[in-house]
Amino acid sequence: MSINNDKEKTILEIMSILSNYHDLIAAMGNGEPDFILSAIDENPNAFSSLKIHQILEMKNRQYIQGEFPNIRYVSYFMSVFARRAFINGKCDLVPNHFHQMPKLLDSVTKNPVIVCQTSPMDEDGYFSLGTEADYTAHFIGNAPFVIQVNEFVPRTNGENKIHISQVEAFIRHNQPLHELPEIPIRDIDQKIAEYIAERIDHGSTLQVGIGGIPNAVVRLLSSHRNLGIHTEMLTDGIYDLVQQGVVTGSEKKTYKEKIIATFALGSRNLYDFMDNNQSIEMLSVDKVNDPRVIALEDNMVAINATTEVDFYGQCASETIAGKYYSSTGGQADFGTGVRFAKNGKGFICLYSTAKNDTISRIQPTLAPGSVVTTSKNDVDYVVTEYGITQLKGKSIFERTKSLIEIAHPKFRDKLTFEAKKMGFLI
Repeated sequence: MSINNDKEKTILEIMSILSNYHDLIAAMGNGEPDFILSAIDENPNAFSSLKIHQILEMKNRQYIQGEFPNIRYVSYFMSVFARRAFINGKCDLVPNHFHQMPKLLDSVTKNPVIVCQTSPMDEDGYFSLGTEADYTAHFIGNAPFVIQVNEFVPRTNGENKIHISQVEAFIRHNQPLHELPEIPIRDIDQKIAEYIAERIDHGSTLQVGIGGIPNAVVRLLSSHRNLGIHTEMLTDGIYDLVQQGVVTGSEKKTYKEKIIATFALGSRNLYDFMDNNQSIEMLSVDKVNDPRVIALEDNMVAINATTEVDFYGQCASETIAGKYYSSTGGQADFGTGVRFAKNGKGFICLYSTAKNDTISRIQPTLAPGSVVTTSKNDVDYVVTEYGITQLKGKSIFERTKSLIEIAHPKFRDKLTFEAKKMGFLI
């Protein structure tokens, strides 16, 4: 099928169409249509009043930094660029659980337009969101789409396909996707990973993210059998496990033998692996991250990171020293999901110290201004390079004792002193 040329527009025509909307929802990660968003940055006067809603922006833009009084950027999970703007009071940050993003965007926007990047159209008239489904897929058939067609975007399967009839306008612009540099695995990552890997059973279903610790964990799973994947983010580590024959999904309870994700970020090898891969399904985040769906998987394992844990077991994962750094993302989604899953396990990882061993990341109470991401009621395992403890089912006294045992040795006496002062140790 040839593309409907009536819908192919110039960039100025695209700007004219977008100027009719007050709310614009931009796809996240590699779904971000750079050419279109850059044109907004270069033509701010085309808009009388515009709000741009997005998670995980990939490029800095003037509108993110609040340079235009008629354009306001609304972030739902900050990367480095929105973080800078938020600190300077130049953009908004809306708290959320990732799985509730589609419903939230429905409620805070009115007649929005969706802008995203897609693969070229197939013979049946469908574009693919490629590395994405996230919150964007929720709006397919429910809102107008203006898309950037990019030959570098892989054609993927799942509920992330847009028919030409559902597209208001498109423009062709080819550019390579963002790739994550390989993150080296340090000794400290390896130590933490070993505590986790030995507690992952054959046939488990995994949710993993990016970073040295997740990378180290997946490398330790090469001898495991019949693992499944149900994760918000698809990574190179998961690709490696598939190549090794470790991931089959044969023991999954939902989406059997399928790799389930809502977005992907990694190397070109990962994107090539996704292209026309029938074993991968990209689904909207309100399905992938719904704790009720996660809980249907037996032996579900969630691996996430935090910046600080206190004696109660509260995990501050989106603030550092009480200052906002990112947002909740999917940590709470999977933390809740594994709690209800049969034999579910949730691992919260952190290095024992910060700032060259001058600050303990395990504290009597969280730093003032900290935001709790995983609550004391939802936390399961906490892991540092000095050990692992399961807080689920433990009293505050027991939690305090076990957390001090996995703190850095140089801080244990001080933490013990503070615990006794608080009446948490005798």
